Parts: sequence; structure tokens; C-alpha cells
Amino acid sequence: MTFVNRRNFLATGAAGGLAISGLLPAWARSGGGLAPQNVLSGTVFDLTIGRTPVRIDGRPGRGITINGTIPAPLLRWREGDEITLRVTNTLDSDTSIHWHGILIPFQMDGVPGVSFPGIRPGETFTYRFPVRQAGTYWYHSHSGLQEQLGHYGPIVIDPAGPDPVEFDREYVIVLSDWTFMDPHRLFDELKKSADSLNYQKRTFADFLADVSEDGLGDAIAQRDMWARMRMMRTDISDVTGATYTYLINGHGPEDNWTAVFNRGERVRLRIINASAMSLLNFRIPGLPMTVVQADGLNVQPVETDEFQIGVAETYDVVVEPREDRAYAIVAEAIDRSGMGVATLAPRPGMRAEAPPLRERPLLTMTDMGMGGHAGHGSAMGAGAGMAMDHGSGGDHSAMEHDGPAHGAMDHGSMDHGAMAGGATGMVEHHHPQGPGVANVAMAPVSRLDEPGIGLDDVPHRALSYAQLRSLDPNPDTRAPGREIELHLTSNMERYMWSFDGVRFSEVVEPIVFHQDERLRLTMVNDTMMPHPIHLHGMFFDVVNHEGDHRPRKHTIIVKPGERLSVDITANEVGDWAFHCHLLYHMHAGMMQVVSVRTDADSSPDADAHAGHHAHMTGRD
Repeated sequence: MTFVNRRNFLATGAAGGLAISGLLPAWARSGGGLAPQNVLSGTVFDLTIGRTPVRIDGRPGRGITINGTIPAPLLRWREGDEITLRVTNTLDSDTSIHWHGILIPFQMDGVPGVSFPGIRPGETFTYRFPVRQAGTYWYHSHSGLQEQLGHYGPIVIDPAGPDPVEFDREYVIVLSDWTFMDPHRLFDELKKSADSLNYQKRTFADFLADVSEDGLGDAIAQRDMWARMRMMRTDISDVTGATYTYLINGHGPEDNWTAVFNRGERVRLRIINASAMSLLNFRIPGLPMTVVQADGLNVQPVETDEFQIGVAETYDVVVEPREDRAYAIVAEAIDRSGMGVATLAPRPGMRAEAPPLRERPLLTMTDMGMGGHAGHGSAMGAGAGMAMDHGSGGDHSAMEHDGPAHGAMDHGSMDHGAMAGGATGMVEHHHPQGPGVANVAMAPVSRLDEPGIGLDDVPHRALSYAQLRSLDPNPDTRAPGREIELHLTSNMERYMWSFDGVRFSEVVEPIVFHQDERLRLTMVNDTMMPHPIHLHGMFFDVVNHEGDHRPRKHTIIVKPGERLSVDITANEVGDWAFHCHLLYHMHAGMMQVVSVRTDADSSPDADAHAGHHAHMTGRD
């Protein structure tokens, strides 16, 4: 049951041009302020997963839907309730639902092979758990590549007490990418040639422009350097706007999805990036945004004009439009090859003019893991600290070892001693090796104060992680007792993605956390692409400043060449997935299992069982 108040989304009765009649859920229709939205609320829910015809920008296709809609129904819960969700699978293959960012028993987390067996065709699985939090979250498949086909939807959890965010009306904004290619064929194309779907490559005209700006010698040296790295300066996204249509609430750019406001209202936008592979830059040109929530948790309000949102991240913002005009809601791909566009307007039927695509960004020396220390000319030689090129010689056999790679070690058995930052443990710094490691960042740096690739030189404010402060004090302010260092690794020629050079299918031992311990996880990105990294089951505190108001997140973008630390309280016992949320990177192997163990679970027999369990959950 829904009520007409400031907590309800407003909608007209007419859907946009995305889908056949009845496919688009009411919450995703253009908002006209005429009637309350038909959301699924309460404590008991019935969800059916199946295949449904869709029509996007006039083209027919087939999607994987929940209750017949893309995106899936908006689920509205209340903090403190116990929720029951009966999920029925009508597909001809196994499926699942993962409740992203929701604090639940690990058996309810919805990751086949890690926390439950999956939902077989014709079966119904019942999820049941208490709601321990409030905020904006989402849910999606964790089976194969189903998420790419529309298997995702939003969750809004109302707080048990007063909401610290004041607003007059709100809208959910679900961002996603759609392809008419079969996802498995798309993945095969990436495996055959990792840059086959990147149509942003530099041309001879770009080389001439470099010569004009830098001189012939430096221009040639730059080209040679990138060639030896087997990377391109434009290789920012594996899949671009040439393949993807970028959607807002299931609508293509031509559909003109519209959110309606009255002048002077405080409008809350709950923004979810449910894309498979697309980091997006979100802005409303001419309208400042006040960020009030990140990944479902309240933050101290910070005003900005644009922010980069990684796959699986969420941001809540409040805007106060005071002019009687339409504003464009813009979600531009990080490589600027396309954008999703919608309208925020005082009346239905208005259309904001979409801004032109901006000039594509280029990777820099910092993205190469050189810490920004190298410049042009001679500074670009190997002696300047260039990242090691393990893959350029084509002979990977010399880097294979008889024993397990670093990624297979039991991270829970590290020695203790002095550690920077006031902690009492010790971290073993290492350079992972093997056929899955083409490059190693030789001088990784913190990049928390950077807004993201392409946003450093925009003529307006752009949000960085360094600006975020938790609204409430952190619940655990202990210094970490130990530190785990984990490298994000790849071999682009083989489209191999991994942690510490070890793919998920090769992992023997999980990463072990001990119940209630406080530890630091430091991630080093040895690749030249940004990765949104997600830890299931627990939030982590981003180490972006000293004090007890660090932002708490479940997903964070680790930029190329970056060294980034988060502190974790391991208070959720069980086995949890830990992975890059770029779908094809996870599918290729950038995933491991974090096992939070009690003292009784840490026996040798338990360790051996957990290691076998992690090995058996590998994917192609």
C-alpha cells in the first residue's frame, strides 16, 4: 500500500517509448505529479524471473525481467521490519538475486556457489532477513551474465526514525547500459581481442596534433611507450557507446523520461548505477546538487556540480530548481562515447536540450602507475619508473611458478608488527607475477582527492572521495590490527582479470578475516583501468582523512595506478564475495571469497574445507 506524501514517487499514467505495453514499471514512468507510484512495499514479496520481449529505441529484443519489467520493481522496505521474498525462476537456466549493500546473513546474500546453490529452473527460493539499515540500494542477478540483460532493480529503505534529509518529493534514477548483442558473444569478442569493442582509438590526425603540441621526438616517444605497454591512451572502457545504449529508468535518450517539480521544492534524487560495465559522470547542467548519501549511508552535505559514479555505487542528491525551465539529467559514459539523458522539468511534455558529448579523455602517466613523476622525452624511459611490462615479450612461461601465486596465500596468517597509520599489524608488500600480470604499478599513489578520469579539468565543481564525511560517527574507531595488501591485476591481451594475478577459478584459499577483528585492506591497481570494487556483507571505512567520520561504503572505484586503503570490522561471519563490479571483469576472474571465521572455524580442517569450497566456485 502506498500513500501520497513526500516519500512517494510521482508518476503519470503513461509510459515512455522503451518497451511494449505493460513492460515498464510504474515507478520508472515519467513523473507528472498526478498520482502515487505503484511500488512494491510491505514485508512479503513475490518476484518472478523470466524472459520478456523488450523494445528499446524502436528495436526489439529480449530481456531477463523480474515481474515482467526492466528495470525490476521498486522494493520499498522499512528499517526494523523482517522481509520475506519468494523468488520463482521461470528461466531455462539457474538464476539468483543478490541484495546489494544489504546487511544480511550470508546464506541470504544470493551468490551461487559461495553463499547458496542458486535457484534452479521451475524452483522458488525464499529469502528472509531483518532490515537493519535505511537508504538507497539495489538488487541484481549474480548468475552468469544475466545482469546485462535487465536483471536489476532498486530498493529504498525508509528509516525507522526521522530522516535527516529534508525533501518535498523524490525520484529513483536507475542508470544502466543495454546491448542487443548476446552477452556471452560480447564476452567472447573481448576474449578474442580486448580492444575489439573500443572504437575510441587514436588516429594519425591525433598523432599530428601531438607533434604540433609536443614536437616530433616527444610524440614518437609517447607512441612507443604506450605501444610497449600494450595499452592505448583511450583504453578507458572495454565496451563503449558504439555497442551500448545508455538508459535512465529503462529509457533511451530519445524517450525523454521526465521528473516533474514545482519551483522551490527540494527534490531528492536517488541515483543507482546498475550498469554492467559503464562508469558514468552524472550532472544536471545549470543546477547544483547537494550530495546527502553515498552507498545508502548519510554523509555530511556537500555541494557539487558533477560526480563520477562507479558500477554498483549509489548517491542521493538534493536539488532545488528555482527557474521555470527544463533541466537535462545527464549520465555520460566515462570515455564520453555516449550518454543517458532525461529531463527535470516543471511540467510534463517539456524536453531539456542534451549537451554535446565532451572531448574524450586520455590516460596519463599517473594512470600508468608512475605516480605522475614522469614527463615527456627521456623521462618516459624504463629508468623513469615505468610500470613493468610482463606481457610485451609474449613469453609468459618464465613468470609461472610451481607454487601458488600471492593471491592464493592465506592472508589471515600474516605476521604482526609495526604498521603506518597507528595500526599494530604488518603488511607484506609484494609484486604479483604470472601470466595474468602484464604490468605492475611501480609508483602507485593515493588518488582520493581526484574526481575521476576526465573530470580534473572541467570548468565546475566535481566531487572526490576526499570530500565525503560520514554524517554519523563511525561505529568502530579502533586502529586496524593488521593490513592486507591486494593487487588488482590484468593481462589485456588475454582478457585476464584477477586479484594478485590469480583468477577466481584458480583460487585455492579464501581471504580470511577473523570475527570482530579490525583490519586494513589496501588495494593497489596495477591495471590501467578504474575498477569499482565491492565487498559483500560489510561496509568499509574509506581511509580518506583522520578522525571518526570517514565515509562508509560497500563499493569504491580504485583508479588506475592508485593505492587505496579501507578499514573493515569483520563482524559478519560467513563466506562473502569480493569482486570487481565490472561484469565481464568479474566473469573473467577478478573475484575472490572473503571468509569471516570464528575461532572455531579457524581449525586446519575448516581452512581446508573453505579452500576447497572457494576453488569449486570458479567460473569460466
